[in-house]
Amino acid sequence: MLYPIMTESRQVISLNGIWNFKLDQNQNDEGKGFSEKWFENSLTEPMSIAVPASFNDLHEGKDFRDHIGWMWYEKDITVPNSLRETSERILLRIDAATHKAKVYLNGKLIMEHIGGFIPFETEINQYLQKGSNRLTIAICNITDWTTLPASGMTLMDTPSGKKRVYNGMPDFYNYAGLNRSVRIYTTPRDFVQDISIVPSIKGKDGVIDYSIETVGSGSITVEVLDKNKKSVAKAAGAKGTITIPNAKLWNPGDAYLYTLRVNFGTDIYDEEFGIRTIEVKDGKFLINNKPFYFKGFGKHEDAHINGRGLNEAMYIKDFSLMKWINANSFRTSHYPYSEEIMRLADREGIVVIDECAAVAVHMNFGFSLMGGKHEKVNTWEKIQTMPQHRQAMEELVKRDKNHPCVVMWSLSNESATEEVGAKEYHQELYDLTRTLDPQKRPITIVTHMMSTPDVCQIADITDVLALNRYYSWYIFNGEIEDGRIALTKELEAWGKRCPGKPIMFTEYGADTIAGMHDTTSVAFTEEYQKEYLEMHHEVFDTFPTFIGEQIWNFADFATTQGVMRAQGNKKGVFTRDRKPKFAAHYLKDRWGSIPNFNYKK
Repeated sequence: MLYPIMTESRQVISLNGIWNFKLDQNQNDEGKGFSEKWFENSLTEPMSIAVPASFNDLHEGKDFRDHIGWMWYEKDITVPNSLRETSERILLRIDAATHKAKVYLNGKLIMEHIGGFIPFETEINQYLQKGSNRLTIAICNITDWTTLPASGMTLMDTPSGKKRVYNGMPDFYNYAGLNRSVRIYTTPRDFVQDISIVPSIKGKDGVIDYSIETVGSGSITVEVLDKNKKSVAKAAGAKGTITIPNAKLWNPGDAYLYTLRVNFGTDIYDEEFGIRTIEVKDGKFLINNKPFYFKGFGKHEDAHINGRGLNEAMYIKDFSLMKWINANSFRTSHYPYSEEIMRLADREGIVVIDECAAVAVHMNFGFSLMGGKHEKVNTWEKIQTMPQHRQAMEELVKRDKNHPCVVMWSLSNESATEEVGAKEYHQELYDLTRTLDPQKRPITIVTHMMSTPDVCQIADITDVLALNRYYSWYIFNGEIEDGRIALTKELEAWGKRCPGKPIMFTEYGADTIAGMHDTTSVAFTEEYQKEYLEMHHEVFDTFPTFIGEQIWNFADFATTQGVMRAQGNKKGVFTRDRKPKFAAHYLKDRWGSIPNFNYKK
């Protein structure tokens, strides 16, 4: 799916702003709004809400913030006659509706979508009327054992007699609603539908294989523009190969972007791309044929007030902080991030491990942190996420396949990879993703602490071993030396299980309360976070096939309340308002001394 941009042939109209909003009263799959047909008329007694933003923190009250079920958004829109009366295609595009949506225009259902982090769209010409049009979007934030993220929802009895709804989300807050932009955009009736770009390097030249999908009739010409919009190469036809003489490469920290301008009939579309190669070889992760070392974080789209909502000012700040601390990468834990983040990472030269929303696909582990109880079962015999998982990977690859910042796909995070059946489940997804991605990027599956070398079912599938481990925190809490011994033993065991396979940590960290200090390093102090990280790095540096360290987490973030969380997860190297903890200065020095390339020669 192409990102909506303004060109000579396309217009974009933002529908962002203040909308009407109403919570549904029923906490089930139907909701009172459907039986009463709220979509047929204007919402009665609505509240005001901002779009894009998570709804949760915009009004006061626990029942509002923690609402589980359906909610309704509504906005009156007017499309200019100059557009409505032409033959142009007019499309409604919703960048994210978390997690399930039904969209109505003037009371008619025009589209539905499941999955809260990927855009969806439809042509609306036939539904538009002259003057005002009522756009209504019903959204459900319930997750279960068919959705991604996955979780179980239960009703809990309380002494007051009130049933408490427990939605067993993983360890981050279930921010929901219209988290990203809503737009109308246009194309000619004959239009460019999709573009695929595969870069390679031949001597000093860059080479791209391109493929254009179109609808309608017309001739296709393509042109490569450099950073100054100067033409450097041309070609014709729906498929072909273009050579760019003396090409400038896209490198981590030194990004260079070209533009592929596609002309099809009267339609024009510009797709940015970078020339770079990715390969896993001889225990190394190669970018442009040089061994790359990941330095960075697991992150979240998470901020005060707008929750997981689009926040471009925060994106700029976060990227500035990553450069300040000498980081070069992050993982989109645990869902696809906004297209605006990906486009910014392309521009800034930040390397991205792109992860779908398959977190907590584990029926025995996923919500234990938050106090939920669950009878132990075999996840892969009971779970029903495969249809949604396939759709999620198809949509993710289709959306992000041309981004030079994306160097690896992550199929899931902390799924039940230690249980029988995990290999078959993930092998299907691995093969699908490999087929879908024209660039054939490496693929990983992020595992948790119980998925050790002796029981892990998926280690042989992945191109890179990506581990989430918490020695000296959840295991041997406060005991640095015990954690060091256990960590070393596990990495040695992985070397025997998967000799020569690259390995990296995609999570490791210690909850740290900003401003808590002690002369003796103890858990939750800033001194302990630094000591914890130092121990891990001393171990990492002894293993030649260890290719990267991504700390959990970039910044403190919101979670469901629980006895393990004091107003959220405090493993951030930065506070939630982006102030550095003591460890940030240590990391700035360490990562500043580690080059992006050839650290592990």
